[in-house]
Amino acid sequence: MGGAVSAGEDNDELIDNLKEAQYIRTELVEQAFRAIDRADYYLEEFKENAYKDLAWKHGNIHLSAPCIYSEVMEALDLQPGLSFLNLGSGTGYLSSMVGLILGPFGVNHGVELHSDVIEYAKQKLDFFIRTSDSFDKFDFCEPSFVTGNCLEISPDCSQYDRVYCGAGVQKEHEEYMKNLLKVGGILVMPLEEKLTKITRTGPSAWETKKILAVSFAPLIQPCHSESGKSRLVQLPPVAVRSLQDLARIAIRGTIKKIIHQETVSRNGNGLKNTPRFKRRRVRRRRMETIVFLDKEVFASRISNPSDDNSGEDLEEERREEEEKTPPETKPDPPVNFLRQKVLSLPLPDPLKYYLLYYREK
Repeated sequence: MGGAVSAGEDNDELIDNLKEAQYIRTELVEQAFRAIDRADYYLEEFKENAYKDLAWKHGNIHLSAPCIYSEVMEALDLQPGLSFLNLGSGTGYLSSMVGLILGPFGVNHGVELHSDVIEYAKQKLDFFIRTSDSFDKFDFCEPSFVTGNCLEISPDCSQYDRVYCGAGVQKEHEEYMKNLLKVGGILVMPLEEKLTKITRTGPSAWETKKILAVSFAPLIQPCHSESGKSRLVQLPPVAVRSLQDLARIAIRGTIKKIIHQETVSRNGNGLKNTPRFKRRRVRRRRMETIVFLDKEVFASRISNPSDDNSGEDLEEERREEEEKTPPETKPDPPVNFLRQKVLSLPLPDPLKYYLLYYREK
């Protein structure tokens, strides 16, 4: 599914286009999308299509279109410290973006049917953790993935604040999905060809909102064992932070506040997450949505929220931008202010490195 916005040349331009089209509307969601390069979740031979607003499928590996993920992220209304369950977690792309918002005290679990996709997701997660400087990794809620059919979750599992299902849910499974939610929680799932947001307002009370016309592959029904019994999926236990972790998070949080205050007093504003390159504006246009599902193709129309009928002269605007932008301008390398601050503290070196080191080998 996709094609609602113009293709980008890189991840930042893709996000710029999603913002212009009003698929990304909040700062937290924008930051999460910018922090993770969508191309990193593609196989090398398919990366040329990573910044197109299209779904991608190769074998069991699947990524929804960027406009779908952005609508899902906005609908989930994520906040730090919440618990999240991703049914059909796939490559882990969405789970990693969610983890950036949930922070160190959140819960981030995923259930995926195919074990080879779980391994792929773990590889991509490890690559992100090792290479990304976009977010403070101590503030990251690392996702945990388990293999199994999401329709066979053990009935004694905990309920979650936020739940997303990445496959089409049949009407008969709607109540099952709702029961995974805490009171006050939000469930987002494709239901009857509509991306649907369901909020649990009470023990037996629900509010339902249809967001977007979509076409997803349906959930795969459970296969019973030879004994006729289903294989129940046990979700990961909720981890409890050690006292050392809590102290480290508190110290780093205090230092970050100091850095922010210093920046505000010096520049008159806070740290901003701006695009790495100056972007040329791209006029939005109404486009057909094409959905690829195995060998079948479905087509439907989605109205672009930011259709531009002003008749601007794009060629003239492009020339103006080129005149303003120096040719071959290289961005300055990012500065890790937190690392600099920690290294300047009057502390023993082992303690400094402990504050900077976040993951046991």
